[in-house]
Amino acid sequence: MVRHIWFRGRLLTAAATILILGLVGFAIFHLTSEVRYDDVLSALTRTSWASIALTVGFTALSFLALTFYDVGALIYLKRKLPYADVALTATAAYAVGNTAGFGPLSGGAIRYRAYSRLGLKPEEIGGVIAFVTLAFGLGLASVASLSLLMIAPEVAPLVGVSSSALRAISVLILTALVALMVAGRDNRALQLGRFSLRFPDSRTASRQFLITVLDIAASASVLYVLLPDGVIGWPAFLAIYAVAVGLGVLSHVPAGLGVFETVIIAALGKTADVDTILGALVLYRLIYHVLPLLLAVIFVIGAELRSLYHKPVASSLRRVGGRLTPLLLATLALILAAMLVFSSVTPTPDENLAFLADYVPLPIIEGTHFLASLLGLVLVIIARGLARRLDSAWWTALVVAVVALLFSLLKAVALVEASFLAFFIVSLLVTHRLFDRPANLTSERLTIPWLTAMLALCAFAVIALLFVYRDVEYSNALWWQFELSDEAPRGLRAVLGLTIFSGAVALWSLLRPARGTLSVSSSEDMEKAIAIVRAQAVSDANLVRMGDKSLMFSADGRAFIMYGRQARSWIALFDPVGPRDAWPDLIWQFIEEARSCGCRPVFYQVSPAGLSYYADAGLRAFRLGELATADLTNFELKGGKWATLRQTVSRGQRDGLQFSVIEPEGIPAIMKELVSVSDAWLAHHRAKEKGFSLGAFNPDYIVAQPVAVLRLEGRIVAFANILITGACEEGTIDLMRFRPEAPKGSMDFLFVSLMEYLRDKGFKRFNLGMAPLAGLSERRSSPVWDKVGRTVFEHGERFYNFKGLKAFKSKFHPQWEPRYMAAGGGINPVLALMDATFLIGGGVKGIVKK
Repeated sequence: MVRHIWFRGRLLTAAATILILGLVGFAIFHLTSEVRYDDVLSALTRTSWASIALTVGFTALSFLALTFYDVGALIYLKRKLPYADVALTATAAYAVGNTAGFGPLSGGAIRYRAYSRLGLKPEEIGGVIAFVTLAFGLGLASVASLSLLMIAPEVAPLVGVSSSALRAISVLILTALVALMVAGRDNRALQLGRFSLRFPDSRTASRQFLITVLDIAASASVLYVLLPDGVIGWPAFLAIYAVAVGLGVLSHVPAGLGVFETVIIAALGKTADVDTILGALVLYRLIYHVLPLLLAVIFVIGAELRSLYHKPVASSLRRVGGRLTPLLLATLALILAAMLVFSSVTPTPDENLAFLADYVPLPIIEGTHFLASLLGLVLVIIARGLARRLDSAWWTALVVAVVALLFSLLKAVALVEASFLAFFIVSLLVTHRLFDRPANLTSERLTIPWLTAMLALCAFAVIALLFVYRDVEYSNALWWQFELSDEAPRGLRAVLGLTIFSGAVALWSLLRPARGTLSVSSSEDMEKAIAIVRAQAVSDANLVRMGDKSLMFSADGRAFIMYGRQARSWIALFDPVGPRDAWPDLIWQFIEEARSCGCRPVFYQVSPAGLSYYADAGLRAFRLGELATADLTNFELKGGKWATLRQTVSRGQRDGLQFSVIEPEGIPAIMKELVSVSDAWLAHHRAKEKGFSLGAFNPDYIVAQPVAVLRLEGRIVAFANILITGACEEGTIDLMRFRPEAPKGSMDFLFVSLMEYLRDKGFKRFNLGMAPLAGLSERRSSPVWDKVGRTVFEHGERFYNFKGLKAFKSKFHPQWEPRYMAAGGGINPVLALMDATFLIGGGVKGIVKK
């Protein structure tokens, strides 16, 4: 049911986006009814170089202000990072977010990849994303409302609303914002229904407001400088600009394309020539959206070139740049895709056509014009692979870019277009080493958002075609006209090809059958996996001995992933087992295999050590709880903090409890007693055996490693199987079972005795297992996931003893380390957790390791 609602919601969102695009296209077509394409080109050529230089300066000022959103967020979260790293990350995030749209998602992906490499925890990165999104939204509303309040009489005639109505709306918005700030002053929580919201202190709020004012003022000035003199005063334009930006963000259309332009044209079309406004908007998009992206790519490419010539830049900048490059190039690929598509529906300059007529046959011009538009859609598909660092995407992008460059010269001598493609080719060549994921580009379905973006591009192509050739009367004969001067038929055929190709890709992606099934682990695979387990230090890896999980080995056979499938989730248990340098390729191999089968990849109970690898693969980390690890090197029951445990051990000794460890060869002799204890424990707790992240009582599993037992008067009353590896660094237990009549405190006695035993054997630490939902962030800007989990932890005792389990582990004064689930965004983590719970077989208790 949840999956159905989620999928239906995604479809409705996509349909709403296409509908908005249709309405925007109709509005623009109506507002520009008296405008001609040649007039727009003429307006573009009249723009002075001084104005362009000034807009570049304002763009730099705006992006400088944008970097301080991230700086403010880190100050708010009490984290400090080098400004150079923060500035590069923020600039790249806004360059991608402004171009691709969906800032919290596209820009959030940039921040997640970069900040995870700089040591921020997932919940802290989520806090940064939430802070900058909220700060910009509230700041934008404040600036727009204050501007309208002051210059309502100037704006009213432009938008057809009375000045008193505009001022009333502004007062309502400002009153609501002030009320929210007052209610949340002094960091008090503001309850909004089921949600709790904490506003920053007055100093932080004031600082962010000033930053927002500087940002919006500078970005508005970029467009204002490009407009004709005397069209509108700057304060009035600031209000219109802020409203246009806000509506563009709310529309969910990528980059607000079309929505922003519609508002500006509607507001200013009565006081200035619409062709001049359109020309200014085109230059604004190029300077404020495309130029920062190109500069960000140039910066990271420069860092790559310096490293090739053994002139390393700062190590942190290199780490950040290496993680941002694929996303930046993917966004650049989307821009090139749009450029190729739009160039296919716009006329070629007459002088270029005259030049081509002397050297290139008409069939080649027609063919390259048609195929270049299809290459644009191919680049959209490739962009997704570039973002995921696929080697096949790199090779395909390189070939497509080279062919597109050749076609751009053959179809129109488009030197600007060719220059952009040449820059893209050079960028790919310099960064080749970053695209090292061996995966098939066609192995994944395109998701609904990507299909929506592709269809939106086709929709814009249709709108552009209708605008450019609005004076050409349609007739069926246009489809068959092949003349050098006949531009409209070429554009018409290109749009038809785009529509057919995009529809075919969408159907193929949505309807193709899933392939592949989970492989059954052979005895040879099990022996190979157990040999890898023995050679490393993580004791939990011994759960592979249960034989209930599938195995996936790295190409060199040095590491493996154990995983299971539930519904549409492939769930890997823990990080990959084996050397760290084998993890990245193996993680990506698992993700690709899961997606090729139409399933979501999930990594369950992973450590902070692997978070950057999961982030690189496009997954997000969601905190599950904390793992408790006790230091055995100085473990002694001395001092006041151990008084309770000392008393428990003393009571156990007085009760006659005797501890011993049975080696594997001696376990068969006591197997019947162990079965009896296990059955009594299951009956007493009315429980069933679980699996996946928990062991079950299987004789073959029990005899694989030592077992710790407690005897009372010669009879076994409790036992636990011990999980250790050949590294002799970490020990843990899996099954803990005891008879109902065992003395009180038997488990504490067993734990202490076992920890002393492992200490004497030279082990360094004892893994006490995970406390679910423990340690979730209580920060004011915590993600919703953490807030919900924290609420369950605090008030869910009737369902499971969350606090009691944390308290039991705390007796041993362990070190706590977070454990995460890595999955895709949206509703994926909720579905993944449900699937993991069902796979383990214990409801909410399924997230418990011990």
